[in-house]
Amino acid sequence: MKLTRRVKDILSWYESDNPGTKGNLARILMEGKLGGTGRMVILPVDQGFEHGPARSFAPNPAAYDPHYLFDLAIEAGLNAYAAPLGMIEAGAATYAGSIPTILKVNSSNSLSTTKDQAVTGSVSDALRLGCSAIGFTIYPGSEYQFEMMEELRELAEEAKAAGLAVVVWSYPRGPMLDKVGETAFDICAYAAHMAALMGAHIIKVKPPMEPLSLDAAKKVYIDRKIDGATMTARIRHIVQACFNGRRLVVFSGGEAKGADALLDEARAIHAGGGNGSIVGRNAFQRPKDEALKLLASMIEVYKTKA
Repeated sequence: MKLTRRVKDILSWYESDNPGTKGNLARILMEGKLGGTGRMVILPVDQGFEHGPARSFAPNPAAYDPHYLFDLAIEAGLNAYAAPLGMIEAGAATYAGSIPTILKVNSSNSLSTTKDQAVTGSVSDALRLGCSAIGFTIYPGSEYQFEMMEELRELAEEAKAAGLAVVVWSYPRGPMLDKVGETAFDICAYAAHMAALMGAHIIKVKPPMEPLSLDAAKKVYIDRKIDGATMTARIRHIVQACFNGRRLVVFSGGEAKGADALLDEARAIHAGGGNGSIVGRNAFQRPKDEALKLLASMIEVYKTKA
């Protein structure tokens, strides 16, 4: 595998990492139809934990089978497949070496009343299963945010020492944030920056919406005329918050929506300098032929000149 100049440039951003970690980042960046471009489309399937099996898979029952999900990511030519322990274990031998995998090592569920997640996987699990990275969620704003950050620090240190990359889902939520605040422009930028400060190699956040939420930040955004009028402008600011683009940042597909809306988001992400999309429900809940068509269209968006 000969690395492209673009991927070599990206790897140079991670100045403290060992060859193992850089090699695993390269595996993700060089995989699939976007390999070598610095852009990514990743399939995450952790929704069974978060929402339950019927809410996640009943719209497309084939997706109850973990092999179907591996096949979908591979056939679509995606960069990586992210899932909790049991789901990766269920296809580990059949699909070994077929696509980079990201082991999601913490999870929540809909039966919980707290904004927290349990650690459900380990670095040794990720190594045993041949994963390229671990994935971890933090909830900035939660009553448990500091415990989550401390768990991430320990797991990220262990993962990097073992040569794995670290992907951080940074989702603001908690008592001071309503639904609008969770995706507010300033809050998304803050969450992305926290993930970068925590040492994430790849940062996952939700697409930022136009409202500003944090009173202490509003004045700065207004006085400095930070542009948030369009999704492209907001994405550009999120990228800026990720060390001025020196950390990879991808954006979630979120709740079920039409193909046109997803492609419009992808165009804005691409134009704003984001590194791609991490799309779960909007892919695996569709029939396979529709999912493959949608993912192919997203990939074509990211192949165009930004």
